[in-house]
Amino acid sequence: MKNSEIRELTTEDLKERILAERTNLTKMTMNHVVSPLENPMQIRAVRRDIARMLTELRKRELTVK
Repeated sequence: MKNSEIRELTTEDLKERILAERTNLTKMTMNHVVSPLENPMQIRAVRRDIARMLTELRKRELTVK
């Protein structure tokens, strides 16, 4: 997910997306432990997407105050 796509989301959508991606990351890591994923770099990509979303959420919190 690109930064421009993240900025277009509303705050509520952003929070829901973060929760969904964290759940997805947990499932991916558990599946990777049991049997290796075809592309383990997906785990890194999801982690970075979550970090981008959290950064945008924090930026919005700071601008409101």
